[in-house]
Amino acid sequence: MSAPSDPRLAALFPSLETLPAELAAALAQQALALQAPAGRLLFDAGQACEALPLVLDGVIRVAKRSEGGREIVLYRVRPGEVCLVTASCLLGGAAYPASGVAETAVTALALPRPLFMRLVEAHAPFREAVFALFAGRLTALMQLVEEVAFRRLDQRLAALLLARGPVLAVSHQALADELGSVREIVSRLLGQFEDQGWVRLGRERIEVVRPEGLRGLV
Repeated sequence: MSAPSDPRLAALFPSLETLPAELAAALAQQALALQAPAGRLLFDAGQACEALPLVLDGVIRVAKRSEGGREIVLYRVRPGEVCLVTASCLLGGAAYPASGVAETAVTALALPRPLFMRLVEAHAPFREAVFALFAGRLTALMQLVEEVAFRRLDQRLAALLLARGPVLAVSHQALADELGSVREIVSRLLGQFEDQGWVRLGRERIEVVRPEGLRGLV
């Protein structure tokens, strides 16, 4: 079955449900089915941007890496959402400034750049949906910049544990990537939290046992 006939498409991306016949035919003929296992690199910084994935199932993690190898997660793209970095690069004809990895197995519909540009130019509901994405994602990215620049790492780590708890199946390295830090510092802070009796640490497992202690930091 071709991706455009997937019943999830109209439900997740309602702006495509009202396509005129000509554009609907172009979507059916030109869009490409995309499937990727967890862990696959979908795009990387410096690569040419050729298509926009419309995620039907799974999660794409978009992150920025430094020359030293440190990484910070910018956002995640879930079903019904569009990747801000990809849309921006397609509109500007620029290369990717960040990387995208399939955090889980991903099923998506890929819109090649000519088709994406045609939909933006000719179909107002799709164009408005893309611009609404920019507004929402930019607000979230500004909040991320504010946290990284002005909030202590222990506060950000405590807030992340509270938001994702009470039990997190995650490595210290993954938390460091999420926070834009390094594993050694995150591990040291987690050790301090454990000494305080706020969390219990295991192998790739963190249990929040006294959330009130973490809230005191936040």
